[in-house]
Amino acid sequence: MTELDVGPIDYLALEFPGSRLRGQGLAALLDLVERGIIRILDLRVARRTEEGDVVALALSDLDHDGTLDLAVFEGVGSGLLDDEDLSEGVALVEPGSAVGLIVYENTWARPFVTAMRDVGAQVIASGRIPVEDVVAVLDALEAEQSAPSATPAQTREGEL
Repeated sequence: MTELDVGPIDYLALEFPGSRLRGQGLAALLDLVERGIIRILDLRVARRTEEGDVVALALSDLDHDGTLDLAVFEGVGSGLLDDEDLSEGVALVEPGSAVGLIVYENTWARPFVTAMRDVGAQVIASGRIPVEDVVAVLDALEAEQSAPSATPAQTREGEL
């Protein structure tokens, strides 16, 4: 793979209130990797103590249920995510909570990005629309579509 044969790289910072981590989310992450949708480049988890200190957590058994949760990612590190990033991530969460930081490649997009580069195209911007914004727009659209529409006579009267 050449340096240009890489899909878009994204990151997520996830807060786990009360440092409660559940296996369901971890299973979903593993599923995305196994299906080749994403490739994990960096994965770090830390807890913010009540005093505000940063405590890095081992990936082997995050929810303490006796099963290996993310041991497959133990030691994964591209160098894109460092200790300063981890400290900044921990600063975003409440004391007593944990933060998970994930840097990943969108491998599903790799063939498209490579093909576009091969024909001279360049990615000139990239971004994310917050989920809350998308939900708000879809809810407004749904409400608009389900509202009774005005009759032509009502429209003419309203315009006068």
